[in-house]
Amino acid sequence: MKVEQISIFLENRIGRLGEITNMLAEAKSNIKALSLADTSEFGILRLIVDKSDEAQAVLKNNGVTVGRTHVVAVEVSHSPGGLNSILHLLQSKGINVEYMYGFPFRQKEAIMIFRFDRSELAVEVLQQNNVRIFSTADLCGEV
Repeated sequence: MKVEQISIFLENRIGRLGEITNMLAEAKSNIKALSLADTSEFGILRLIVDKSDEAQAVLKNNGVTVGRTHVVAVEVSHSPGGLNSILHLLQSKGINVEYMYGFPFRQKEAIMIFRFDRSELAVEVLQQNNVRIFSTADLCGEV
């Protein structure tokens, strides 16, 4: 089970992020999760939104470079060692985490968004170990 993520390449300048969020607001696309990484020249904004097709269309129509990838959204215990237990499962099967970001979910859980080098195997390993994996509908609707 994978979640669709859009990636946006941004110039690293004042106001550019606001321009992107304005376009998303015009598309009535709600941001559910995000990560922003930067260098001195540009940034990469990774988003999970509820109306991915509409968001991509409005961004592309405004000349924004947009990519689409699939990531895995995993429930992690919001306690010491919660993330470590997930990472240990993956490491034991030789699965590499390319990047990740997270957000709190309920009082005792968090949701971590992962990009793996072998996503299919990661999903299989997590499911075999009864780790909850979220779909796009789960993240963008009522969970």
